[in-house]
Amino acid sequence: MQLINQTTFQRYEDISVNIKPERLNVFIKKAQDLDLKPFLGHALYYDFIQHFNDDGTIKDDAPQPYKDLFNGSEYLDKYGHIVLYEGLQPTLVYFTFARFIEADAIHYTPTGPVVKHHDNGDAVAPKDIVKLVQQQRSVANAHANEVEKFLWDNKADFPLWQYNGKNKSSRQAGPRIRSVDRTHFNNPSGYDPAGTSDFLPLYEFMN
Repeated sequence: MQLINQTTFQRYEDISVNIKPERLNVFIKKAQDLDLKPFLGHALYYDFIQHFNDDGTIKDDAPQPYKDLFNGSEYLDKYGHIVLYEGLQPTLVYFTFARFIEADAIHYTPTGPVVKHHDNGDAVAPKDIVKLVQQQRSVANAHANEVEKFLWDNKADFPLWQYNGKNKSSRQAGPRIRSVDRTHFNNPSGYDPAGTSDFLPLYEFMN
């Protein structure tokens, strides 16, 4: 079951129409299994995906909180502020994009992996690939902050969701963010679920 597709992807990133959907689908599946599932927690994730059709659209009879989680909504937080929540899709798109960039730079041949070369341009240097991957993961985590805030603000609607810092770590193979990243991956809007006022830098979750 895939929650996004190439059409969803193109709403957020200008990717080539020449990229075969089945190739992109490989990385969507990996992002769902290796990024989204640990982030939401297995109990919520498995119940959530039961409410999707085979074509990746959410079912008409799905609980409204699940529809809002996926598609986004406008709601009032506990402080009475209007929140425009974009939904889960951009988080999944950018986790997918990071994995796609990382893997697409390498071509596997019978004699081993090699860096791709292109007729119409120069291949991006490996160090620049690392930067691009880190940038997309950072964007994904910024959107994940909004998902987490939505879940906290509407916790009564998601009894299967249990806060766990390890659940939202992006345990991806390949380059890790080693320098201090000031992204507030925990408390994006002042709430303090762990009972501490300290913010953990993003790289804490990447190791």
